[in-house]
Amino acid sequence: MAVPAAKAGQHQTRALPPATSAVFRAEMTDLWAGIVSGRPILAMPAFFPLVAYEQVKAISNPAADWRNRLVAEFRLDVYAAHDLIGTRFREARLVRVVIPEQQADWIYPGVCSNGVGYWHVANARLVYRIGSRVRSFGISTIISWRGRWYVVHLGGEVRTGSGGMVDQPSSGPGVPGPPGGC
Repeated sequence: MAVPAAKAGQHQTRALPPATSAVFRAEMTDLWAGIVSGRPILAMPAFFPLVAYEQVKAISNPAADWRNRLVAEFRLDVYAAHDLIGTRFREARLVRVVIPEQQADWIYPGVCSNGVGYWHVANARLVYRIGSRVRSFGISTIISWRGRWYVVHLGGEVRTGSGGMVDQPSSGPGVPGPPGGC
């Protein structure tokens, strides 16, 4: 299923996105394809769109911040997740993405340098299988735009170095949460 891009000029809604929609599953399939292939461009349909970021952020030059910080970090994090999966990446299968919807918070305008509100979920889990072993890692930040979830920070909102990050890798499905963040 092709996931249509967000359109310029469409404004945010208060619709809480479902984590069970066909569109969400398609976005997460794209994210997974980018990770297992080590090709971040394939994961971009799951990433928060520039036209939305330009409306959400009340900062000077949000487009430059989106390109130079958010997308750059996302790419590094996709590479890091690919490296975590290792040499058996061709065998790795996405099992599910766990969005703790009950922990979704509405972030109001004015908070976190935002001019527009949105739904926010911290520490979702991407669960995968290699052979008989189930493993997982976190998706640090997912936010809404017009009733859809998008990844904003894959490996971490706060960077611990100059390379990519993998958020809370775990044997087994791991545990989503805790809530918080912007």
